[in-house]
Amino acid sequence: MTAAHNNHDPHLQLWYGARKQNYQNPVAGPNLTSTTGEPGSGMKIAIQGEPGSFSHEAAMKLVNDALIAPFSLSAEVFAALVKREAEAAVIPIENSLAGSVSEHFDLLLAHEVKVERETLLRIRHNLIGISGSTVGDIDRVFSHPVALAQCRRFLADHPKMEAYSFYDTAGSVKQLVELRDHHAGAIASSAAAEYYGAEILAADIEDNPENYTRFFLVKRSPEVEQDGPANKMSLAFSVENRPGSLVQALSELSAMGTNLTKIESRPVHGKPWEYIFYVDCQIQSREEGARALEALRPHCAMVKSLGCYQEAGKNRE
Repeated sequence: MTAAHNNHDPHLQLWYGARKQNYQNPVAGPNLTSTTGEPGSGMKIAIQGEPGSFSHEAAMKLVNDALIAPFSLSAEVFAALVKREAEAAVIPIENSLAGSVSEHFDLLLAHEVKVERETLLRIRHNLIGISGSTVGDIDRVFSHPVALAQCRRFLADHPKMEAYSFYDTAGSVKQLVELRDHHAGAIASSAAAEYYGAEILAADIEDNPENYTRFFLVKRSPEVEQDGPANKMSLAFSVENRPGSLVQALSELSAMGTNLTKIESRPVHGKPWEYIFYVDCQIQSREEGARALEALRPHCAMVKSLGCYQEAGKNRE
């Protein structure tokens, strides 16, 4: 899908040389802003990615006066939360087209954190250029590889545009503006264009408009709200390596009338052919969630609740 890097192309050397410098230095610190660049005044939320990213947009949707602390790596986001350098984190967990973000399931399991809320964000991709550029000027397009893959039709309709993978959607806009590259474009959100002062050259260029990402608001376990309504639970468990153990565990949930909406497995690091199962299920109350966990324990080597929360509403825009 994406073009190979040409090490002899001075334009690409400039792009990727600067990208390497930016990517190796986390941008957390005083740069705490809303999607428009104005300082927020509320909860300090860590995200992975540059300001103007979809995670930034989701964080502001969940907490509209948030202070945004951006980091280069997801592991750094969780480290900042655990070390109390942030009050919460907002992470993408699943995209309706690309599937789950497996690393984030592993990080949820590895830290003493829980999901407090979720939201769904409609992912709208745009071709973005610097002020004065036109679609006809663009012969190089940069973005995260998932974003490029979700805009195949647009790129196929513009064969002059060669696609290059970049570390972040908003990061590609940031780089575009810093380099003032009139012949390069970025694929990213409208919030990224606004944040960095770039222009949208073509809007809504994604192949499939039914493109949503589910985001979690995550807090340290003791600080998660426990009193609000909850009709959904995320959990992780592992079973003994013996015949029927997974079936027995899932049968316990079925017997309670708990509706599983998602299940997937992830390998246990350092233990070949052993797996952690991640499950989302609909529940009637927090109490039902607690009963489901207790019902699983006799059949599982490990059970952990990743959070009870209210399912994101049907209004997904």
